[in-house]
Amino acid sequence: MLPASSNPTLLNRELSLLKFNERVLAMAENRNTPLLERLRYLCIVSSNLDEFFEIRISSLKEQQRQTPTLVGVDGYTPGEAFERVQAAAHELVDRQNNLLMNQVLPKLRAEGIALLPPPNWDEGMREWAHDCFERDVMPMLTPIGLDPAHPFPRVYNKSLNFIVALSGQDAFGRSASIAIVQAPRALPRVMHMPSEISGVPHGYILLSALISVFVGELFPGLDVKGVYQWRVTRNSDLFVDEEEITNLRQALQGELSQRNFGAAVRLEIDQSMPPDLEAFLQQEFLLQPQDTYRVSGPVNLSRLMQLCNVVDRPDLSFPEYRPKLPAPFDHLPDDEPEALFAAIAERDRLLHHPYQSFQPVLAFLTAAARDASVVAIKQTIYRTGEDSELMRLLLAAARAGKEVTVIVELMARFDEQTNINWAARLEEVGAHVSYGVVGHKTHAKMALVLRRENGRIRRYGHLGTGNYHPRTAKLYTDFGLITADQKICEDMDKVFSLLTGLGARRPLKCLLQSPFTLHETMLALIRNEASIAKSGRKARIMAKMNSLLEPIVIDALYKASQAGVKIDLVIRGACALRAGVPGLSENIRVRSIVGRFLEHSRVFYFHNDGAENVYLSSADWMDRNFFRRVEIGFPVLDKALKKRVINEAFTYALRDNQLAWRALPNGAYIKVKPSGKPFNLHEQLMRQLGS
Repeated sequence: MLPASSNPTLLNRELSLLKFNERVLAMAENRNTPLLERLRYLCIVSSNLDEFFEIRISSLKEQQRQTPTLVGVDGYTPGEAFERVQAAAHELVDRQNNLLMNQVLPKLRAEGIALLPPPNWDEGMREWAHDCFERDVMPMLTPIGLDPAHPFPRVYNKSLNFIVALSGQDAFGRSASIAIVQAPRALPRVMHMPSEISGVPHGYILLSALISVFVGELFPGLDVKGVYQWRVTRNSDLFVDEEEITNLRQALQGELSQRNFGAAVRLEIDQSMPPDLEAFLQQEFLLQPQDTYRVSGPVNLSRLMQLCNVVDRPDLSFPEYRPKLPAPFDHLPDDEPEALFAAIAERDRLLHHPYQSFQPVLAFLTAAARDASVVAIKQTIYRTGEDSELMRLLLAAARAGKEVTVIVELMARFDEQTNINWAARLEEVGAHVSYGVVGHKTHAKMALVLRRENGRIRRYGHLGTGNYHPRTAKLYTDFGLITADQKICEDMDKVFSLLTGLGARRPLKCLLQSPFTLHETMLALIRNEASIAKSGRKARIMAKMNSLLEPIVIDALYKASQAGVKIDLVIRGACALRAGVPGLSENIRVRSIVGRFLEHSRVFYFHNDGAENVYLSSADWMDRNFFRRVEIGFPVLDKALKKRVINEAFTYALRDNQLAWRALPNGAYIKVKPSGKPFNLHEQLMRQLGS
């Protein structure tokens, strides 16, 4: 491979992530997308960008400080990358704001769903808004006039704030100039106005509008020259010194309290804010003009997601989809757990969420908690949510005297506090709680049940590509396998023992594990296909994942392409591989599927002279997944299930001409043009697997 600076063979990660968000935004721009769903996609982009700045832009800024002259594998120095990323982000935000203000909100208003701006308030609306402000908002506000005795307040990450330009003198004879008003997090950002007052079936006002209109009541006797909303985004990556800590949970709790006050990385301001106030805020947060984003709508756009959830207009949303409960789980009696275990022992059971219900996973753990023959349950938890039926089942099993072992990943980004709370509750009922291996996030998704049968222990397992989170199981596409295959289940037990105890690495018969065998096995399988192609035989690789970034794997794919291997990659998000470059990757096609559901499953296929090796995994092909996380790859052994995975993960995705985008060599994406009969991957699987 040539040096990155002269002919980079890898694409920039941050720019690729922004390209993904452009594809999400395209769903909001598509006039065929139901109207409330268009708003939802706008909010998703806003939420994605928040995390992008909190994590990725923070990392770029740190690289600028530490290694400003280092040229990355993408051919850019940190400064060059930062400039390109900021320019792309500004363009994306401008598209987003324009779409919201000029298309989506006016169309919602035409449907009787309105954000009511103050210039459109009549006397009755203004009176209602004023009563709401005096009763519910004003008592919660603490205005801070800036002077030597009142320094700039400490501002919470992504909180809604206002800068107020004032003139006049207060009761103490002080000259007024600038004040800051912070909106308490306890206040709702969107408030419903009764239809008899608003004149529309679904009328709403923003908290920012209430404060902007009536803020003068916080400063009696002074003239308000202007009031402007703003918010600041901060570095939210956590740092825990793994060599110094003695208790990970305590150390993490201490770090969490400071997460919302990290270094500022982005400033969002009202479109109408004067340049002098903009410069004042930039100076306060040590930010530059390129770090500042002027918005024409609310600075916290993602808060409009509330409208998508509370407005009862099913005609403006995707048609309701109820996932089917697949056989044999659709007819197993709830009060006979032994029937469920017998069905699993009969053959492996494949689940494809959200097209098929997540309920069989809960039924599996419910049976384990209730069955007197079950002696132990072992589970990994990465994300599960604050209100989790699954966690309640584990608590019940522990209370019932079963040996419950749970590997809780405390460093699951933005779910740290939830996982800390669950860990504490599990410990209270006598469960064995471990936090995995310091320095390696436990990202594997496994549940293992040990059951006494005929005087011997038999193992039953569930492995998945997604989290044990019933809510996201309705939104994210993931595969799960429930199995009694003893080789797989024995391997699972070995992995659990390695995570909870100490000891040398133990060989596994079926499972692939990061940081030990997953990377080397993927490389071996890719190189095997290259060797087969060189001998003139059919060679084929297909892989589906969220992100493809690891350079050694990408280099192996390039060499396989040059050897003649036909490679199809379905990559939802960031992809550093350049597809279709003559002499480098002409045999590699990359496409991205963006639609109703979030593509989340990880599936790897290797033709292998007709043996067709198929693996499902918790891991993307990224450095962190291969080397800094505990991940699992598991084979699909049953021939019928293997055929299902190939069709549902690849055949349909490669046929899709409604949701698919094709990657170009320069990292840009173009929508796949429909040719022939329209084919929508998500609709196909809903028809095929749903009720």
